[in-house]
Amino acid sequence: MESLCVLLLHPVDAYLEQELARRCRLLRFCWDSPPDRRDAFLREHGPSVRALVTGGGAGGDAALLDALPRLEIVACYSVGFDRVDLARCRDRGIRVTNTPGVLTDDVADLAVGLAIAVLRRIPQADGYVRAGEWKANGQYNLTTRFSGKKVGIIGLGRIGLAIAKRVEAFGCPVSYYQRRELQAYPNYTYLPTAVELAANSDILVVACSLNEQSRRIVSREVMEALGPSGVLVNVGRGAHVHEPELAAALAEGRLGGAGLDVFEDEPEVPEALTALDNVVLAPHVGSGTHETRRAMGDLVLGNLEAHVLKKPLLTPVV
Repeated sequence: MESLCVLLLHPVDAYLEQELARRCRLLRFCWDSPPDRRDAFLREHGPSVRALVTGGGAGGDAALLDALPRLEIVACYSVGFDRVDLARCRDRGIRVTNTPGVLTDDVADLAVGLAIAVLRRIPQADGYVRAGEWKANGQYNLTTRFSGKKVGIIGLGRIGLAIAKRVEAFGCPVSYYQRRELQAYPNYTYLPTAVELAANSDILVVACSLNEQSRRIVSREVMEALGPSGVLVNVGRGAHVHEPELAAALAEGRLGGAGLDVFEDEPEVPEALTALDNVVLAPHVGSGTHETRRAMGDLVLGNLEAHVLKKPLLTPVV
């Protein structure tokens, strides 16, 4: 792959960056530079770029794709590809890949961890001990059990199924909503709308892909159905949730709590959320383990190699 000119659009795991630099002709986008410098970079180097390595947050819009006239493949270092202009890629014959499967377990683990952290108030209890309040004020307030809670999952794909299997071990009944019922899982209850799912859940987990149908699927109506003792966990995409409505529902007690790993305008997080005590926040680290990031990097490299060798792509999107 030595002749393949690859543009790395944003910082990635050191392993992947080192391997790209070793195997390809690597260009690092000037992601921290002002827009005029980025534009100059693309004018100078864009015509030589044949492969783009990007992530779910950075994507690849039409303007960027048009600045890369020789682009052949977009390799996403993520499962999500909602910020890649797939229509433009199809029109130009640009191949697109992602990294599904290898991050399923880590994201599912985090979803369960967030739910438990919210109900048992683990971050707050940690702060109570560190601040010396246990010694000064005595025992911490009682919290809420996770085991046995009714868990609703929006999107019973790879990650949704992995979450379902984990919460079953805690004795949690599982329900789900998506566009179609899955006959292969009769032990999980299918509900025809997100509102009905929320109304029948103590914990609502968002684990679906982002598209126009699922954008802001967690609306005010869904939050109202989940109710003042309900907990929302989002490990999908920030845009799945109506963030202003979420902040208001949490602040007013119309929703009990939330565990969030994703946000609509990352890395910006609304102050209305950071100021709240009934929400646990994580900086989009669902796949953030050494093991998974290496596996994701290997998938990116494998797809690029397959493209160069004119072999079937390992995980094609387009």
